[in-house]
Amino acid sequence: MNPEPSPLPLAGVTVVSVEQAVAAPFATRQLADLGARVVKIERPGAGDFARRYDRTVKGLASHFVWLNRGKESLTLDLKDPAAAGVLDRLLATADVFVQNLAPGAAAGLGLSAERLRERDPRLIVCDVSGYGTSGPFAGRRAYDLLVQCETGVLSVTGTPQQPAKVGISVADISAGMYAYSAILGALYARERTGVGAALEVSLFDSLAEWMGQPMYYAMYTGSAPPRTGTNHATIAPYGTFRTADGAVQLGVQNEREWARLCTQVLDRPALAADPRFASNDLRARHRDDLTAAIQAAFATLDTAEVLRRLDGARIANGAYNTVTDLLEHPQLQWTSVDTPSGPVRALPPPVRIAGMEPVLGAVPDVGEHSEAVLAELGFDAATITAWRDAGTV
Repeated sequence: MNPEPSPLPLAGVTVVSVEQAVAAPFATRQLADLGARVVKIERPGAGDFARRYDRTVKGLASHFVWLNRGKESLTLDLKDPAAAGVLDRLLATADVFVQNLAPGAAAGLGLSAERLRERDPRLIVCDVSGYGTSGPFAGRRAYDLLVQCETGVLSVTGTPQQPAKVGISVADISAGMYAYSAILGALYARERTGVGAALEVSLFDSLAEWMGQPMYYAMYTGSAPPRTGTNHATIAPYGTFRTADGAVQLGVQNEREWARLCTQVLDRPALAADPRFASNDLRARHRDDLTAAIQAAFATLDTAEVLRRLDGARIANGAYNTVTDLLEHPQLQWTSVDTPSGPVRALPPPVRIAGMEPVLGAVPDVGEHSEAVLAELGFDAATITAWRDAGTV
């Protein structure tokens, strides 16, 4: 007999989120996956503008389907005093409040961390913004590409001839991850102290943290790491190498692996003793000579043979997959979630907790849970109907 699944870590935790786009929804979706109840506040009618980014998932937006499973959607016009009163009542039941409105908007709606926590010291408030609430950029709007530019990501991404942005929303995703982990830490601290927290996470700070290695490199060498395409700027050999009929991706991390590459893959043991390649620093410094030597060895070998040798020598390697290839990758474990347009494929959370099954709840329609949440808060049917007619909810 299989044991019953253990309770989810965040069962009983209520999260209220005035959220849009990517960063905050990514944080709260992960809280929902761990069992938290997440009530997503959306604009009446249109909802989160990420719902309209595209119509590729059975008529739904790919961003929205990815980021909003397992949530309840409550529509409120927060500029309407009646709706603001509803949110106040809802927050009185909450453990966590998350918002990523435009700079100054939350405070203008009476949703500053200071005000909310003065009323309820146990509440955890997480503000997600582009540049934080202080400093010369505090009032700026921020989108992922712009933050990638400001933090120098484009300067280290791409080829020597052409910079490139990262093809996924790394500024939003990094901020969402830090918001998620900060909220978990605050919940743990509250269990011991009984006191909530005011948390600030910005896209800029999050992505600047991810740029730590290039910044240290530039700080202590006087020059930034070069753009190297698919190769690594400071580790060699690490990247793409042509074969007789294609290319392989490989990575060498230490001198033992370098020696195995020379003897078991390249069949050129003398390279292991070549003083130009005696350490990673030297290999990176003589990258052109190194690449030429490897390419010369691979020129007569087809891709299948090179991969066979790499695996035999325990040298890390990987396939160049397209997104379509990834969909059918044998390592992925697909499941499904419900949406307003029917079930769609979904990936479970990347963290597996032994004995626990994550919550893979449905993606909500706009305002799908409004009536139920309002009734739960004590509002009668006539009031709810009047608010719907007035556009309040």
